[in-house]
Amino acid sequence: MSAQPRSLILTRTDIAALMRPADWLAAAEAAFRAAGERRADAPSPLAIQSAQGVFHAKGAGLRGPRPYVALKLNANFPGNPERRGLPTIQGAILLCDGASGAVLAIMDSIEVTLRRTAAATALAARYLARPEAATILICGCGAQGAAQLEALRETLPLTHCLTWDHDPGRAAAFDGAEVSEDLAAAALASDIIVTCTTSRQPFLDRSMVRPGTFVAAVGADSPEKSEIAPALMASAKVVADVLDQCILMGDLNHAIAAGAMTQEAVHAELAGLVIGARPGRTSAEEITLFDSTGMGLQDVAAAAMIYERAAGDDRWPAVALAA
Repeated sequence: MSAQPRSLILTRTDIAALMRPADWLAAAEAAFRAAGERRADAPSPLAIQSAQGVFHAKGAGLRGPRPYVALKLNANFPGNPERRGLPTIQGAILLCDGASGAVLAIMDSIEVTLRRTAAATALAARYLARPEAATILICGCGAQGAAQLEALRETLPLTHCLTWDHDPGRAAAFDGAEVSEDLAAAALASDIIVTCTTSRQPFLDRSMVRPGTFVAAVGADSPEKSEIAPALMASAKVVADVLDQCILMGDLNHAIAAGAMTQEAVHAELAGLVIGARPGRTSAEEITLFDSTGMGLQDVAAAAMIYERAAGDDRWPAVALAA
């Protein structure tokens, strides 16, 4: 009879101590490769509306020598920082052994959500950004914006960061960044543009983006949110993290609804680029766009790596979750 696996409770601080930037990128690559090679199960996410926010439930399973299944419940309440002094995103991840069903860990989801989302952008940038890209514009200067910048600095030779936010104080909080009041001018000066806001109206349009730019559209993680004008979507080489999700809740959703493009016009899913089934950027002049809605497989791949690190370290003792 095999021994009961260790069950752990891991805080955000624990997770930050266990993972380095390169680890988040490796976990993201493992997730998208598993998706491309059909070694994963990822049902559609569930959204539960609340008066001042929304709860997202995302589950996924990774098949392999040691299978894992994870379920994440995240609360997304954009007004929390101003109204209550709480994070916009809060939640937890339940990680289970895919072979026995044993509960392996319950872990805070804030660090995982921030870092795995940013890691997916960095992974997409490997294939879609120009290798010499040096100037980045971050639109939306909250915790996700900071995570995006950190992840992309690990991937690209960035030398200049511009920031734009409706709150100039937040834009100024990024160390070494130049605050931009003129969004159009900042966008036209950038090689990389990351949008990670809570906007419900598109604010980045085709006239603001020069040839050769890589755009990462991160903020639209529900059908009500929108950052990218349909005309810009239609003019770009679009890569989705999960096509079915992007059709329902990404900026692709709005471009299709506006009649600017069809789902058949999407170049690929990121998994297809990772396994080499589809090419990434093929010219220096094309505009490339990554529509990121958040994939449950990213959560399970990251959670599995975190658990395996913690389970082998006595600083994170087991708890009686399965008693």
